[in-house]
Amino acid sequence: MSRLGYTFGLFKEYIANYAKVKLTYRADFWVEVVSDLLFSLTNLLFIFIVFQHTPTLGDWSESEVVFVYGYFMIAQGVFGAFTNLWNFGDRYIIKGEMDRVLTRPAHSLAQVMLENVDPPSLVSSLVGLAIMGTAWGKLGLAFDWYDPFVLVVMVLGSVLIYTGIYVTLAAISFYSDAPTGIIPLMYNIQSYGRYPVQIYNRGIRFLLTWVLPFAFVGVYPAMFFLEAHRSVFMAWMTPVVGLIAAGIGLAVWNRGVKRYRGAGS
Repeated sequence: MSRLGYTFGLFKEYIANYAKVKLTYRADFWVEVVSDLLFSLTNLLFIFIVFQHTPTLGDWSESEVVFVYGYFMIAQGVFGAFTNLWNFGDRYIIKGEMDRVLTRPAHSLAQVMLENVDPPSLVSSLVGLAIMGTAWGKLGLAFDWYDPFVLVVMVLGSVLIYTGIYVTLAAISFYSDAPTGIIPLMYNIQSYGRYPVQIYNRGIRFLLTWVLPFAFVGVYPAMFFLEAHRSVFMAWMTPVVGLIAAGIGLAVWNRGVKRYRGAGS
C-alpha cells in the first residue's frame, strides 16, 4: 500500500473514532458548533455596522465586502477542520507526545493533523457558502458552468496557504519549547484577510500579499468572481502561493523533526 493510501486509511479511522467520541458527548459537539457560528456571525454583523456609517469602503460596496467574507469563511472552516495545530508546542513537545508519534510509520505531520481534526468547523464553511451565494444574487453576478470548479481550486489554494503558515509556526517548537505567542499574533493578523486588501495602505497591502499572504485566503480569490474588481492574475496566484507556502511549511517541519531529540533530551 502506498503512503498516500495508508494515510487516507488512517484518516477514515480517525474520523470514525472522532464520531464515536462526539456521539457519546453530543452536547460538547453542539456547543462547539454554536460557538463557531456566533463568532462568525459577530464578524458579519460588524461589517453591517460599518456600512451603516459609510456607503462604501474604498470603492467596495457592502455586498462585495460580504461576498469576500463569505469566501473567507469557506476557506477558514476547511482549514480549521483539518489543521488544528494551536496547542502543538505544549502537547507534543513540552508534554512529550511527539515521541509517540515518531514511533509510528505514518508521516509525523499527517498524524498530528489527524489527531486534532475538528469537523464542526466545516459548519462555518457551509455558512460562508450561503453568505457568498446570497451576496452573489444581490450583486447580480453571472454564473458560469466552471465557477464551482474554480471555487474548489481557489479554496484549496487558500487552505494550503493557511496550512503552510501555521505548520511553519508550529515547527518553531522543535527549535524552542518556550511559548512564543506567535500563533495568537498570527491569528489576529489573518483577520485582515477577510476584508478587501485595497482599503489598506501600501505597506500593509505588501505585507498581506507577499510576506504573510493572507490576502490570498480572502479578497484575491474572491475577486475572480466579482466583475467590478476582477483580477484573474491575482486570483490564479492563489493556488500557486498555496503550493509555495505548503512546501515551505513541510520543509521546515521535516527539518525540525530531524532536529528533535525527544522529550527527555
